[in-house]
Amino acid sequence: MSSTQAPTQQEIELQAAAFRRLQQHLMQDRTDVQNIDMMNLAGFCRNCLSRWYQEAAAERGIDIGKTEARELFYGMTMDEWKANYQTEAKPEQQEAFKVTFAQNVEKG
Repeated sequence: MSSTQAPTQQEIELQAAAFRRLQQHLMQDRTDVQNIDMMNLAGFCRNCLSRWYQEAAAERGIDIGKTEARELFYGMTMDEWKANYQTEAKPEQQEAFKVTFAQNVEKG
């Protein structure tokens, strides 16, 4: 697909399938992977994915709240996720996160 052509239906379906697999991977297969590690290594995390989903919905006139969007990437409420899977971030992770967050989230 070139950058000026609209994706074909098949490309849309393949992209959606890959997206659903990523969702499953993060919700079920790799619950051990912490968001802070994802942010520090890749510049995005589950919260970013949920925000991008929410933004895409808004562009199409669909109102999806932050909580609802996050549940799509956690497979449960954020409080449940934190209680079941989130570990305490180390000071060096928190320091790296400040830089990564500023580079990837705050800039828009």
